[in-house]
Amino acid sequence: MHPSTVDARQIFREVSIFAKPNVVRSIFELLVTVVPFALMWALTWAAVAHAFWPGMILAIPAGGLLLRLFIIQHDCGHGSLFPNRATNDWIGRALSVLTLTPYDSWRRSHAKHHATSGNLSKRGTGDVDTFTVAEYQQLSPRKRLLYRLYRNPIVFLLIGPAYTFLLRHRFPLGLATGSWRAWLSTLATNAAIGLLAAMLIWQMGILQFLTVHIPIALIAATAGVWLFYVQHQFEHTIWDAEEVWNFHEAALRGSSFYDLPPVLNWFTGNIGIHHIHHLSSRIPFYRLPQVLRAYPELAVIGRLGLGQSLSTMRLKLWNEEERRLCSYAAKPEAG
Repeated sequence: MHPSTVDARQIFREVSIFAKPNVVRSIFELLVTVVPFALMWALTWAAVAHAFWPGMILAIPAGGLLLRLFIIQHDCGHGSLFPNRATNDWIGRALSVLTLTPYDSWRRSHAKHHATSGNLSKRGTGDVDTFTVAEYQQLSPRKRLLYRLYRNPIVFLLIGPAYTFLLRHRFPLGLATGSWRAWLSTLATNAAIGLLAAMLIWQMGILQFLTVHIPIALIAATAGVWLFYVQHQFEHTIWDAEEVWNFHEAALRGSSFYDLPPVLNWFTGNIGIHHIHHLSSRIPFYRLPQVLRAYPELAVIGRLGLGQSLSTMRLKLWNEEERRLCSYAAKPEAG
């Protein structure tokens, strides 16, 4: 089957057979991530106590493992890791203390992201702010500057992750303001983070704790923000107005297939196979490669390699006429 003839709705129905978690496999994936993360965190601490830079080298795989824990938490939020919802929720809440991401409020906003991805009329929740060319041309100079700052790689990938995971997630914002459960989740997560941090600080001292955990957390946060960006911000993604938007088409062709090397696929929990994940979010992360093997025609839809993905940072605006993301320079600015 040629990729252009793939029926997204039909594929959605067919891949539903993969949306069944294997409890033993889920427990295994959890253990082979949590235990190595704890060990790598301790090794980073031991290394930093003797020499700073060797410790920072160890912080890189520790950050990768923390990122994988976030992907596991993410699967819990979709109810795809275990058959029982309560099991998913409580494991997700426990992991949120490590990932610094309040589980219930994040799950709620992320669900809306899945339900509205690619819908021009419902932008603004759980996605990267994106203006159309026409909207950008109508902005005041001040608002254009703010948008350019927001989309600047330095701000987006260096300042943005630290702000999001260290500060913004500490307060119930957005959809969370309308739900007492989200408020409770955020405040309980903060209390648990504070308790765990206090115990570690009592054991090792505040300076050493910050020297170890902040780099690990920022490595995971930056990688996570980058993954989230590249999953929808590629040239031939899909954005449509409400009246013509189609969930299945937006999921399959509006999300990328980030074709990463095997070791990076492991650390990122196969989340690069994002078009299939968006099409059927109940498929556990460890079964996504099985879908690609069963439907090889999906491997060329929205495919981005590592080199190609770097070029996506130049894409800033949605061109409604040409139906593609483009740079600022692609169209003359008005005013």
